[in-house]
Amino acid sequence: MPTLILVRHGRSTANTDGVLAGRTPGIALDERGRAQAAALPGRLAALPLAAVVSSPLQRCRETLEPLLAARPDLPRHVEERISECDYGDWSGRKLAELTDDPLMTVVQQHPSAATFPGGESMRAMQARAVEAVREWNARFEAEHGENALYVMCSHGDIIKSLVADALGLHLDLFQRVHADPCSVTAIRYTRLRPYLLRLGDTGDLAGLAPREPDAGAGQDAAVGGGAGAP
Repeated sequence: MPTLILVRHGRSTANTDGVLAGRTPGIALDERGRAQAAALPGRLAALPLAAVVSSPLQRCRETLEPLLAARPDLPRHVEERISECDYGDWSGRKLAELTDDPLMTVVQQHPSAATFPGGESMRAMQARAVEAVREWNARFEAEHGENALYVMCSHGDIIKSLVADALGLHLDLFQRVHADPCSVTAIRYTRLRPYLLRLGDTGDLAGLAPREPDAGAGQDAAVGGGAGAP
C-alpha cells in the first residue's frame, strides 16, 4: 500500500500569537511559515509524488502553494476529514486563557474523554482522519500501485492522532507525539501493519523514495526493516 507523507502546515499567525486557531477563517502563514513552505519543494524533490491532499484551511493551502507551483502537473485534492479539530467555543482563544480550564487537563491527560464545548470530540477527530487516510490509500494504490507516495497537508492534532493509530497506541497517548510546523511525518502502510518511517522530520527526505527490495526479501525488507523493526 502507499506511503503517506504527512506535512503539518507551516508556522501560522496563530502559532506566533499563541492562539488556538481551530477552524477560524483567515489564519495565514507568518513570515517564517512562508519560508518553510518555500523550502518544501526542495525537500520533496527526490520523491515521485502521485498527488497532494489538503485540509481546506488557508494555512494548509498556503503551505502547498510552492510545491504545486514547482510541480504544476501534480493533482491536488481537498479533504474535509483532515481539517483541524473543531474546537468549538475554544476556537480563536488564547492558549494562556485556556490553561486553567478543567477541560484542558482532560485534553492533555485523557483526550479520548474530551469533547470541546460547541465542537467535536477528539475521538471523532481521529476516526474521521483515519477513515480518510484509509480511503485515499486504497484509491492511490489502485491508480498508481503499491509503491505510490502522496502528500497530505494537515494539522498537528490530526497528524498526532494518525501516528497513534499507525503505532497501535490508544488515543490517550497521542499527546506524547510531536510534529513541528512544516515537518514531515511518513507512514508506510502494508497489508498487515503500518510502519512509521519519519516523525516530525525537518531535514532531507530522499530516503523515502521507493526502492526495489533485495532479491528474496519479504515485505519487511521493502519498507527498510527486518523481523522486528521497519
